[in-house]
Amino acid sequence: MPFSTRDAERHAKGLTPSEQQTWAKVANETRRKALSEGKSEQEADAMAVKAANKAVKNKQEAVSFVEYFDSRDVSLRVDTERHVIQGVKILGLVSKNGREYSQNAIKRAATMYEGAKVNVDHPQGDARQPRSYRDRLGSLKNVSVRDDGLYGDLQYNPRHAVAEQLAWDAQHDPQSVGLSHNITGMTSRKHGKVVVEDIQKVLSVDVVADPATTNGLFEHEEPLEESEMDMSTLTMDQIKASRPDLLQSIQEQTLAAHEASEETKARQDELKTLREENDRLKAEKEVAAKHEAIEKELAEAKLPAELVSDVFRQQLMEHDAAGRKALIEDRQAIAKGWRSSSPKSREQQQVTEGVQRGYSNAQEFARLITN
Repeated sequence: MPFSTRDAERHAKGLTPSEQQTWAKVANETRRKALSEGKSEQEADAMAVKAANKAVKNKQEAVSFVEYFDSRDVSLRVDTERHVIQGVKILGLVSKNGREYSQNAIKRAATMYEGAKVNVDHPQGDARQPRSYRDRLGSLKNVSVRDDGLYGDLQYNPRHAVAEQLAWDAQHDPQSVGLSHNITGMTSRKHGKVVVEDIQKVLSVDVVADPATTNGLFEHEEPLEESEMDMSTLTMDQIKASRPDLLQSIQEQTLAAHEASEETKARQDELKTLREENDRLKAEKEVAAKHEAIEKELAEAKLPAELVSDVFRQQLMEHDAAGRKALIEDRQAIAKGWRSSSPKSREQQQVTEGVQRGYSNAQEFARLITN
């Protein structure tokens, strides 16, 4: 019986609706393949459940995050002369919702945040669209990785309308202002928790007010449509680090395709050889059958042995049944004329020798006896 999303909930607790659909799809594909290979229903079901559980356990999804981080409990230094807020917390290890960020993801993200533009407030509409020039406040500099996350300096424009307010909040009330991120990344589920394995692109970084109303962090997650996934920056090292199962699957499929190609070529060569052998045997059979037919036709014609030479037999082999019949009848006419005469002269002796050499029709015979 095919598996459904209800089976997914029964065999793997705590899955999202999307993961349940993935579980059912993998289970049904595995079961169908196992049955086609001759496995029993029980064996196929067991293999299906095992494969589906493994798939959702290692499954990674492309998602879009909107996150807020403030700098509470962080000592900020505001350089009003250089217009820099030093030591801003950019990214932490654990979110409010329990989502964890791997150290590798944070390390790889450091270069993406270096020089990232910082705007004021949330983007209006799609975060991937260009921001208004009026929103631009500054950029992130000197991004570094620490044990508890990603830190950097915020270089701000002192002429911006919110510059003085930002500098004051950073010095006196850092928990009331923070950074909001719009990013895309890859997540997986491990030990019942969602782990961000890779940050693929930083869409925007924004200064927002009162992140403390959500304990300094608010997250919103939306699965990306396939067309939204930015695959242009994906590298083999990233796949190897965050999706070893996908890399292994690609390698196995490539090997299987190669082996299938080699097997197909071998079968094609074998089929070609069999066809050639079949054609040869068929040709030999046809030649043998023709020899047998000729011998039967000669026996029925009762021609003298002297008139059935190798040359005559070869001539018969070159014709079909109708042609052979005409040649044999010509030879019978020659034999009849030959028997009714007493060849004593030199000309008659030539006729006899000519017939034995293979003169094959009455016209040649007539020419000889009239010269």
